[in-house]
Amino acid sequence: MQPEIALAKREQMLQDGYCFVDDILTEEFLQELREESERLIAAHVPPPDVRYQGQHVDVRGEENDVIRRLLEWQPARQALEDMGFGDFESTGGIIILTKDPGEPALYWHQDWGSWEDPISVTPWPQQIFVSYYLSDTSVENGCLKVIPGTHRKRILLHDELVPAHEQGARYIEEDHPVMFGDHPDQVDVCVRARSFVLADARLLHSARRNLTDERRTLILAWHRRRDDVWEKPPAYWEGEIPEVLTNRDANREYSRSRIPGEYLEFSGQ
Repeated sequence: MQPEIALAKREQMLQDGYCFVDDILTEEFLQELREESERLIAAHVPPPDVRYQGQHVDVRGEENDVIRRLLEWQPARQALEDMGFGDFESTGGIIILTKDPGEPALYWHQDWGSWEDPISVTPWPQQIFVSYYLSDTSVENGCLKVIPGTHRKRILLHDELVPAHEQGARYIEEDHPVMFGDHPDQVDVCVRARSFVLADARLLHSARRNLTDERRTLILAWHRRRDDVWEKPPAYWEGEIPEVLTNRDANREYSRSRIPGEYLEFSGQ
């Protein structure tokens, strides 16, 4: 990746909370991932409470050679290095997520689980999801939707949402006006197969309903900054560091919470 492109991608991650990079996968590896994901899906019976996520197949890299190769894929690793995210590492597994023809949308949510910890205010990402798309995405087939900037700024929607996933959102009705509604600041993230999308775990995101007659598949991998740098600013950071972060007690064990608290600043929107 050219340095100016890598810098622009990193700035988009910092400001908007997401970016995407084209042509990460080769055509050959893309086809192999398609075949392996279909094989794994065929042997999987998804529980009813993940219907908004699709198939939701969990696979560990050490248990599957194809997935292990994806988690170690050098072009992806190099892209992270180029953008300054070389201190991120995979958590070791992936989730195959689908939208089959006619399947419902995915509700608005964010995936950060440490909102009681002052580390939540970092101007840089601490945890990201990396989505490898195995087919082109569009508004019609269930593309990702994001609300840029919501990884660091609270909006009214934050306080209207049902808590994510197993904490309540999986059991809501399809016509829930808030969880599945449109937002004036939302962006449709339409990408080509072979691309990957990076997003901050704190970012509000969802996915559209699949209105086509073909399955839309992605492979999602979680990455987090290594333990040895978790409490340090990344090497590229030259900006100010929030006072609440510099005063954080590194020896304290903070409670886990998926619900944004005082550390998500209200933007007045």
